[in-house]
Amino acid sequence: MPALLPRVIPGHQIVGEVIEGATERLPLGTRIGVSWVGGTDGNCWYCQNKMENLCDHPVFTGYSVNGGYAEFVLVREDFAFPLPGELENAQIAPLLCAGIIGFRSLRVAGVLHGEKVGLFGFGSSAALAIRILQFWKCEVYVVTRGQAHRDFATSLGATWVGDEGATPPVSLDRAITFAPSGKVVVSALSSLRKGGVVAVNAIHLDQMPSFDYDKWLWGERQIRSVANMTRDDARDFLELARQLQFRPQITVLSLDDAHKALIAVKNEDESGSIVIVP
Repeated sequence: MPALLPRVIPGHQIVGEVIEGATERLPLGTRIGVSWVGGTDGNCWYCQNKMENLCDHPVFTGYSVNGGYAEFVLVREDFAFPLPGELENAQIAPLLCAGIIGFRSLRVAGVLHGEKVGLFGFGSSAALAIRILQFWKCEVYVVTRGQAHRDFATSLGATWVGDEGATPPVSLDRAITFAPSGKVVVSALSSLRKGGVVAVNAIHLDQMPSFDYDKWLWGERQIRSVANMTRDDARDFLELARQLQFRPQITVLSLDDAHKALIAVKNEDESGSIVIVP
């Protein structure tokens, strides 16, 4: 991961419009979205082999370049996505990272239509992923701490919801973990059938506890990490969101109240996504 700039303007789920540098694909006034991955080198082995999410020299929006809290942002044309006209700006913003990376997590886990899928942790990304799983006729089992998160999962139609110490009542085909906790990964792994997959949706993870190989991993179970996203992920997810008419639950705050968003995330008070409007 590239070094953090000495000073950086954050914001990695950007909705804006083209005001300079228009192209045939993105004329002036086009509403566009910019996600976490703001560019890749295009030349490394990973880019050349359709794995640009693993690029050796990526650009990360709001981390290695200035992000969406700025009044104006310079972005690469080939990493900007035209946005559907039906949704409001604030409703689209959570789709551009939380939504896309949740969608990629389902792909990494290899989810098939009609399977039993566990979501371990239920924040913004999981709340968007459940909508896709329901469209795919999957049964969704949610394990998460915090009564507000459990109530939210229930309200969105989860098949079953349990607290952080609970075990789903069925063997899962796939599981996605959203909490940055090794303990949660093992919990998800212990819920899998043979041949099942756990996809770990976390940039950082605390220490993995030891676990019984013969009991929890043997039987061709798999643990896979999820790293960033590709432009194909973004395009496919945004088209799916348009078809399904996504209306994510959001709380809108001004930039002056950004600290309140951080406190809400820390205290797990939020349901859905918090959107900052400069």
